[in-house]
Parts: sequence; structure tokens; C-alpha cells
Amino acid sequence: MKDPKNDDKRARIEELFEKGLLVSEDILERNLEGTLLDKIETESDLIVINSDYADVIEQQASLVDWYEVDKQRVTAEKERDEELYQAQLQHFKKSQVSVVPLQQDEEGIEKVTFEVSSIEADLSVSTPASSFSTETSSVVEEEKGGAFVPSVSSAVTVVLSYENIPKKYAPDDFATFFMSRYRFIEGILRHRQELENTLSINRVSAKKEKENISVIGLVAEINETAKGNVILTLEDPTGRIKILIMKDKKDLYALSQDLVVDEVIGVSGTSGDNIIFANNIVWPDIPASHVLKKGPEEEYAVFLSDVHVGSKLFLGKEFGKFISWVNGTAGTEEQQQIARKVKYIFVAGDLVDGVGIYPSQEEELEIPDIKGQYAEFARLISQISKDKQIILCPGNHDCVHLAEPQPVFYQEFAPDLFTLPNVTAVTNPAIVNIGKKEGFEGFDVLLYHGYSFDYYVANVSSIRTGGGYHRSDLIMKFLLKRRHLAPSFTSTPYYPSHDEDPLLIKKIPDFFITGHIHYSSVANYKGVTMISGSCWQAKTSFQEKLGHEPEPARVPVVNLKTREIKILRFG
Repeated sequence: MKDPKNDDKRARIEELFEKGLLVSEDILERNLEGTLLDKIETESDLIVINSDYADVIEQQASLVDWYEVDKQRVTAEKERDEELYQAQLQHFKKSQVSVVPLQQDEEGIEKVTFEVSSIEADLSVSTPASSFSTETSSVVEEEKGGAFVPSVSSAVTVVLSYENIPKKYAPDDFATFFMSRYRFIEGILRHRQELENTLSINRVSAKKEKENISVIGLVAEINETAKGNVILTLEDPTGRIKILIMKDKKDLYALSQDLVVDEVIGVSGTSGDNIIFANNIVWPDIPASHVLKKGPEEEYAVFLSDVHVGSKLFLGKEFGKFISWVNGTAGTEEQQQIARKVKYIFVAGDLVDGVGIYPSQEEELEIPDIKGQYAEFARLISQISKDKQIILCPGNHDCVHLAEPQPVFYQEFAPDLFTLPNVTAVTNPAIVNIGKKEGFEGFDVLLYHGYSFDYYVANVSSIRTGGGYHRSDLIMKFLLKRRHLAPSFTSTPYYPSHDEDPLLIKKIPDFFITGHIHYSSVANYKGVTMISGSCWQAKTSFQEKLGHEPEPARVPVVNLKTREIKILRFG
């Protein structure tokens, strides 16, 4: 005799399967009628539905990135940590980004006074939809034998750009990787006055209780006690030890909320029985002696990112306005005078929209071929006056591997870029020096696209509640303070074949340039000018689902003599 309950379950499974969903057994005992089913139907990138996910959908305060939820579930299953999984689910149920206006003061971050100007002139250079082509064409007549000829200019020097050498990886490669990170940051921290009497962890047990001590280590674990105190596991080459941070030490406890795994910190406190009661947390940070450098001549640098050529949402008209302005043929007389003095144009990644980057992207592509996308980008920037140096690095949409450091663009897919005499292509990350003259050492510019930013917006309390994706200056300050572009190992894919961690910020830059989040931000931190580029793409369906609000067609322009910044608006 047939069981009607089984028939009902089978019908539910078939109904959900027709909607493109796989069904977990625990969901079948649940009432999936009405409102919940309607909500499930709106989650286009949801692949599996279980009882936990149904709870998230019922209680969510904003749209959910199901890829991120699945990633957290897989991580928790690998680590057999059900508590971690449930904690992450609570975050997805309840979290909602609150936005703090950019004008709000932030401790340690200097407000940058800038004026926003609009370029509204009627321009002859534009990029209508009909100008897109899937054919690769030569940008200049002379091919130079098809080989990459680097631009030679005394004004642009590549200080740091990586070469990735493929090899078979072993556990020792990762150990070397982390050890280089530890040794570099340890060397900085040992000179800090706050960390006197620093011991290796294996020597802490020999100390008497309640004795003042300091240790330096990598944060291996972050947990919370039953009473709400924070307990860390700190690791150095000699061993591990627990660090207790009491919640009644409010300032210290607040600092502990921004700790992330794998970062290297110093801790001072009092010794206990195989534990240290923390009194202070010390980061490597930028030294107070680092000054805001100014050049001898009035020259300008402009900073772009996330052009996304090839997308149907690429803002061709607005980018055409930028090209006309930078060539000195658009804008007010004052704006044209600035344009004539622009010597450097930086593009911090995502030159093109790429192919297969996010679900259903092909529906939003005007140019479906990656070579065609790069050919069109090269055609556009070839219109820029050749007396202006253009520095390019890749991002996660570009046709290079995702693991960082990302290599220079592949000539196979972007041949036209390598024929432009005023283009310098570097890796992501990279450091270039600009403006060097007799008696002046120039400015060091650190380029990093910013793929790790998503992790820190999601996992660092002060960033998430301080404005999230609208406050890239908070993210950049967070990374400068840790002297690392991706201190948590899982925040970005790594290429581990280098002798030392390539994402360390060893050389303190004058400018720290990023992109990725499609929202421009400018601030100074301890003599470092932090600039996040805007974008040249309207809001995509994927961004809308994630709740991102881009602010396109904004261009920060820096006077290298005064370090004053203007924001030009092209749309």
C-alpha cells in the first residue's frame, strides 16, 4: 500500500527539482508552502536547499551571496566545526551593512579635502555600442616583431613586479611562505617599545605567574569563552600559547574584534599557567616617521580601475569624455590646464569584463570574445596622448590566473597592449616609481586590485559597520596596519612558489592604489595616500543581488607637487 506521505515528499522534490534546486532530506519535513517557496524562487543562484538555508531565506535582512554561504559550509565541514557553520549562518540571517558618510572622521585616517568637478562638455570621442568588435586588430602600424617591448621612460620605473615559476608544490612551500611572513613582521615588531622583554613562546612557561611579558606570533585561532571574553591561539616557530582578552578591558576588547586569522601581531601582558592575560595588541603598522612626500614640479597623476570593456554595461560615452579631457580637449579652462600636466595614468585592474566570471555573465557581454575585449580596450587607450605614461595591472576579471600575485597580461590574449609605447604592464600587486628627477627620489606607488577586500568587509567588524564597500579607505588602512595585502590565507588565492610571501608590504609606498569595489575613496594614513578607483560599468545584476552600489565614472586626480586631490566626475 502506498504511503501518501512519500507521494507528497516525491511531489515536493520534483517541484523543487524543476526549479533547478537539489533537495536535502531534512527539508522534506518542513512546510514549504506559500511565502517561503516564493522567496526561494527569487534566489536564482541557489543550488541546494536544506533546512538551514530555508531559515536564512525566511530571516534574511538583505540579499544573500549563496556562493559565500556554500563556501562557509564546505569550510566548516572540512574542519568539522558545526559551531563555526552555525555562527556564519546567523551572520547571513541578520547582517545588513550600515553606511557611514565618507566625511566622518576616523581615528588615524586624515580627511582629504577635495573638490568634485563635473565634465559635461559635448565630446567628439565616444564609444557607441556599434563600435564594439570581436576581431583583434593592430593598434599601431609597427608590430616590433610581435615581442613585448617595455616602455622606456625615466619617469616610470618598475620597482617590484613578480614572475611566477610553475612547480610541483609540497607542504614545505607553504611553511616557507608563512615563515617569511612571520620573520619579516617579527623584525618590525621587535623594535617596538611596547614589546620590551619579548620571549619566544616556548620560554613563556618558565616565567613566574603575573610577570610582565611580550610575545610575537601568528594568530592561529580566534574563539570566545562562555563569558564572552576573547581567547586567541598564538603561534611562533617554537610553539603555541593561549592569549586571553577580557571584555571588561573595553578598548583592548574592541581592538580584538578586528583580529583575523593568520596575521602576525605582538601581545604584551602578564603570564599565567600556560596562558597570557593581554594588556596590549601591537601591529607592525606604518612608522610615525613616514612623511607625506611632495614633488618639485606641478605634475598630475590620475587613477582609474575596473574599466570592464566588453560589458553591455560599459560606460563608453563617459569613458570617451575622460579620454577627451585627458587629451586637453574637454572641460573648463582650469580642467584643461590640469589635463595638459597629467603625466601618469594608473589602471588598477579589471581592464575588461572577462568571460565566465559570474553566473549568467554571457547575457551581459557586448563582446563575448576575450581577445576582442582587450583589442577594444587597447583601441580606446591608444587615443590617449603618448606623452602620458599608462601603468596597468590585472584584476580578477582579467584573463590571467586568479592566484596572487597575478602575472602581467598574456600577450596571446592582449597583443595590442604590448604595441603601445607609453604603456607599462605590471603584475598584481606591484610597485612602480614615478616622477623621479635630479635631487628627488620620486613617488613609490603600490598597485593592488583588491580581490581580498570582500573577505575583510565580511569578517572585520569595524569595516563592516563603518561603511563596508563604501569605505575602501578603512580596508586599506587595515591592510597597511598589518603590512600585508591579504593577511588571512583564505581571503585570496595564493601562488606559493615564491621564496617569501609576495603580498607583504615591505616597502612603504607613497600611494596605495586599489580598485575592485567600484566605489571611489580617498584618504591619507601616516603619509600614505590611499586611493580606490571608481569604475566604468553600470550596476550589474550580480552586484544588485549582492547589494553593491557602484559609483561609476569618478576619477581622482592628484597634484604631485602639493598632494592635493580633485575628483572629476564624467557621468
